[in-house]
Amino acid sequence: MRGPLTLSWRERLTGRLRPSPTSEFLRGAKSSPHFFGWNPALRDPRQEHRRAYYDVVRRAIDAIHNSGWLAGGVEQAATQMCGPMLALNAHPDPSLFGGNVASAAAWSRKVEARFSAWASSAYAVDFTGQHTLGQLCAQAVKGWFAYGEILVLVKFDRRPGNTLGTKLQVLPPTRCPHEKTSVVGDTIQGIKVDARGRPLAYWIVNPGPTQWFPDSEVLVQARDETGRPVVVHVHDSPATVLRGMTPLAPALQVVRQFDQLANATLTAALIQAIFAATIESDAPTDQLLSALQDINEQDAEAGSGALDALMQAKASWYDRTNIDLGTFGKLIHLFVGERLDFKRSEHPNDNYLPFARMLLLEIARCLGITYEQLTGDWREATYTSGRMGAAENWLTNMYRRKHIAGPLMQAVYVAWLEEEIELGLTQFPGGIDAFINQRELASLCEWRGPPRPTADDYKTSKANETKLRNKVITREMWCADEGVDFDAVLEQLAREEDRAEELGVDLTVPTAQNSPGGGKRPADEAPNAEKDEAADEDQEEE
Repeated sequence: MRGPLTLSWRERLTGRLRPSPTSEFLRGAKSSPHFFGWNPALRDPRQEHRRAYYDVVRRAIDAIHNSGWLAGGVEQAATQMCGPMLALNAHPDPSLFGGNVASAAAWSRKVEARFSAWASSAYAVDFTGQHTLGQLCAQAVKGWFAYGEILVLVKFDRRPGNTLGTKLQVLPPTRCPHEKTSVVGDTIQGIKVDARGRPLAYWIVNPGPTQWFPDSEVLVQARDETGRPVVVHVHDSPATVLRGMTPLAPALQVVRQFDQLANATLTAALIQAIFAATIESDAPTDQLLSALQDINEQDAEAGSGALDALMQAKASWYDRTNIDLGTFGKLIHLFVGERLDFKRSEHPNDNYLPFARMLLLEIARCLGITYEQLTGDWREATYTSGRMGAAENWLTNMYRRKHIAGPLMQAVYVAWLEEEIELGLTQFPGGIDAFINQRELASLCEWRGPPRPTADDYKTSKANETKLRNKVITREMWCADEGVDFDAVLEQLAREEDRAEELGVDLTVPTAQNSPGGGKRPADEAPNAEKDEAADEDQEEE
């Protein structure tokens, strides 16, 4: 606090102290007009999600169904995340195999092959027998963009011709009712939890594919007695929140604004196209319009009444002057004092494309893709912007693949592997009991998706060669970026070499010294590459 000796003469005279400088947040909020009326309520994140869930979800679904931009963007984002199907790359802890890395690798290759065969059969995977595992994963991921969560039931249904009974059923998350919350607190938004907040069971409406009775609610346990997953519920929400929220929620208003902008622009353009010409005159409208009609049309309306002298003169004039807006190259002579004005369309104007681009950029940002991927418009894109956009969004894509699509595939893999080991189809050290006790270590894996997009494959491959020489990356990491398995590549190369040796075919790859181009980029590609680089440099300088 300031003492009496630090007071100014004005403060001593008036007896009032000057306000001390402050660095508090929103210190100008009281005087700024931008903050007037902006007083949002502060609620728990769980309450925020519960209040807005149904309003947001139904608008998101309607937007995806009726917006070509949004439907295509969701398709693009889901394809980048999952591709045809996420490939299993199993790597269990070698300690489970006595520390023998080779035994663990051999076991992994066998498991990967059996899992791929099972996942490719719709009859073996889908509870309804219609979709493969890749299609079910894509359905769930596309649903995540609409609902913000994934709900899948792992059922058991052994059928003729099926060795395993593990089946999947993808359900819309609305089958787990948000409004079902108990007063005691053990059921929150359709999920029964324990004292720690851990989900124990889920209330599911119409769990069967053929059950359509609105009152058929079933409490389904999250896991069975051995810990095998029964309900797979995936979401990426804030702390204390048990349900998800669509990532498109911030962009729904923008989607609506873009639709209104497009509709208004199209309507204005159509109106101007229809009313392309006007006549300025003091004559009554009906008499003037009759002058625009041909002789036959005027005869059909001859009984409309007598004209006064002026109108008779004008009608006589227009009898000899036919104005036909549908006839090309027609020269006309109007009556004295009248003027024919042709209009041209002013829509869309110069501001339409920049404003529409900004709206689409915000939608693309929520989808986790670039503007060019959303719209297919690459006119203003360069090599640098393409690489930067792909690199930035690739991190988002990898995060969603690991935390949205990955947990679904992981739960399916664990359930499948447990039945494989229990039936003795896949040997595991210690049998099914050892697997259940060490389920996490035994089911360690990664899920590989589509390769990382590149704007120029040649430059990317040269960069990877440099990193490989400098021991920054490994061949396995390079293969992972290409979306392929390193062991599978080695095995395929060995088979190709054996087959080539059998047929006497030389598979030697030309080196930089003996290649026709001397290790340089092909001549037909070099000028374009140099032109792109020069254009990028000029753009950066500007």
